[in-house]
Amino acid sequence: MSLHSEVSRPTSPADDHRPATGSSDVESGALINVRQWMDPLVDDNGHDPRSGYVETFWLGVLGPTATWLLRRLAAGLQQHPEGFAFDLVSTAAAMGLSFRSGRSSPFTKALQRCVMFGLAHQLPDGGLAVRRRIPDVAHRHLRRMPLDLQRLHHEWQTSTIDVDALGRAHRFAMTMLEVGDDPTLIEPQLRALGVPRAVAEQVTDNATRLDVT
Repeated sequence: MSLHSEVSRPTSPADDHRPATGSSDVESGALINVRQWMDPLVDDNGHDPRSGYVETFWLGVLGPTATWLLRRLAAGLQQHPEGFAFDLVSTAAAMGLSFRSGRSSPFTKALQRCVMFGLAHQLPDGGLAVRRRIPDVAHRHLRRMPLDLQRLHHEWQTSTIDVDALGRAHRFAMTMLEVGDDPTLIEPQLRALGVPRAVAEQVTDNATRLDVT
């Protein structure tokens, strides 16, 4: 069964992040069983979908709707690493969209774009495997970006990391986690303190991984 047919028959809304169930829910059309896409290379070196890197460089490639959808999927996988049932109808509504049949639906297009750009793929049971880490944008996409973004991307990749500054940033990030701050607030807070973008992202990612483990 194709991804398009899976998302083209809405039923009643349900909770966004219910634990994964059997294929009968998937076939109802309202729910898709979401699993982690395990890819060691990207998982070790990629970017969190909610990071500044994805917001800065992937946004123009994916489009805003697909980027926000990917962020929601990543949040669901962080909460339910074993997988969860993703409610298409209620998620679309929460994003200010309607869920309708057909490929012209903005929400369906966003889901298809995640697959098109290799950030998700359909599973044999009709579910969806989604990356928890996003690779660098491909050169073919980067060269189509405005020159200022291309220069920023080069600076991002070639930033020199001061070990002492990295240690201070890491301690700050861990303190935020210890007092219960939302992990998504760490990177913007570090950037507000003058920490370089690449360093802020790396520190946030490392601290979040340590907190999860």
